[in-house]
Amino acid sequence: MLPSPTRPPRARTALLVAALLGLVVGLLPAFTAPAGAAPPVPDTAPRVAGAAAGMFRNPLNTGPDPFMTHWKGNYYLTTTQGNSIRMWRSPSLGTLATAAPVTVWTDSDPSRNRNIWAPEFYRFGDRWYLYYTADDGVDEHHRLYVLESEGDDPAGPYHFKAKLAPPNHANDFAIDAGILQLGGRLYLAYSGINQYQHNGLNIAPMSNPYTVSGNAVAINGAGGCPEVREGPEFLYRNGRVWMTYSTCDTGKPDYQVWMMSMPLDADPLVPGNWRQHQGAVFSRADDRGVFGPGHHAFFQSPDGTEDWIVYHAKSTSVNTYSNRTTRAQKFTWRADGSPDFGRPLAMGATQDLPSGDPGSGNSWINDDGRSSGPGGVTYTGAWNSGTGCATQCFWGDDHWSDRAGATATFTFTGTRIVLLSVKDTGNGYAAISIDGGPEQRVDFHNSIRVGEAVQYVSPRLPHGNHTLRIRVTGEHNSQSGASFVSVDRAEVYVN
Repeated sequence: MLPSPTRPPRARTALLVAALLGLVVGLLPAFTAPAGAAPPVPDTAPRVAGAAAGMFRNPLNTGPDPFMTHWKGNYYLTTTQGNSIRMWRSPSLGTLATAAPVTVWTDSDPSRNRNIWAPEFYRFGDRWYLYYTADDGVDEHHRLYVLESEGDDPAGPYHFKAKLAPPNHANDFAIDAGILQLGGRLYLAYSGINQYQHNGLNIAPMSNPYTVSGNAVAINGAGGCPEVREGPEFLYRNGRVWMTYSTCDTGKPDYQVWMMSMPLDADPLVPGNWRQHQGAVFSRADDRGVFGPGHHAFFQSPDGTEDWIVYHAKSTSVNTYSNRTTRAQKFTWRADGSPDFGRPLAMGATQDLPSGDPGSGNSWINDDGRSSGPGGVTYTGAWNSGTGCATQCFWGDDHWSDRAGATATFTFTGTRIVLLSVKDTGNGYAAISIDGGPEQRVDFHNSIRVGEAVQYVSPRLPHGNHTLRIRVTGEHNSQSGASFVSVDRAEVYVN
């Protein structure tokens, strides 16, 4: 979630002639690091080039608080956008990052058109119901609302349906609606005021998808940090319902996921029916550069054979609400019937697409010229290169320069290219152009250092051979201490 005032504050210089290396390596059946190169971060290792169509890499979106489902041949994703609700739709998980957003909701009512957070959407009957929280500009005025679709399409259009408020919390702070479905009944689970936390877990009965029909009960969930229990989500399997939720302030690197469960035939409004599972079930992985993983949701692969978690995380250990990006990975089930979420994968880790996903044809190009498809990168002027960025970089290395006029040129075959690299306190402006066209000024500066940040997304291009040129300007904004530009990896799209 976004910050709340009621919560705690949340060179060595060398010219790299890499085009030939990229072409040569692209012909090999598998990749090996050049002699003398630093070993790769274990779970960021690229895969065989020929398998690119069946693989993807995170991030899926630059927003936090994701919710996603697969419906009639497409993935639908929402994330927190602030003053509207937007949705991304794509037939492949690998192409969500460049899908065009659809704005499905804005509101003219001043009591609920600000700070719109954490939308989630569910299908009941032949309509979709979109749940979200919003306020009037005052965080403590956050309340829960629901929209109803005009037809049977997750992307709407929608109309406003109702405010959701349990009678015993009619005028209390409430965020992060999640819908529990048991025995043909619906329940509203959310984070709000109770005797345990200001942001605590609550569950209330519903008589239909847009009506709360009774008081909320408080659930005393454990969590490692005292201040927050939020984002409840549900899994149903092996005779139990599993309620996962995020704990700690989301700005902290220790933001993490905990879990409770109960039998499917138990009453969720009886707090004693919920059994606490000890310890976090999904948490920071410092060795992989992943911090604050949480505010998650679940979805299945297109063929229904795999379970996946979608969540946000950061690539910095700084306590900050920025740099929360949407990521996804598959999870499995233990012999005792409980979900096993594993550890969050490093940003850029190459994963197999969900089973039944038609494939994206995406490929990557590393800053040293290695690639999983056609293309490479060449440099002019003075550039530094090395492995000092470690887990904050793809394949553990990058190039950087502050010399005005230095260029890095990616050659690629496809329809679109996305540039990811380090944003930092000493970074400056780059001038980026496609196929020798007009330059676009892009600021690589950030108030904290973060890796594999999305720096630039090209316009959609005719399928074919293209170039992306990055020119160091030697300039920077007034907050930056220098004018460096970082080159790490590019994602190439063919659809």
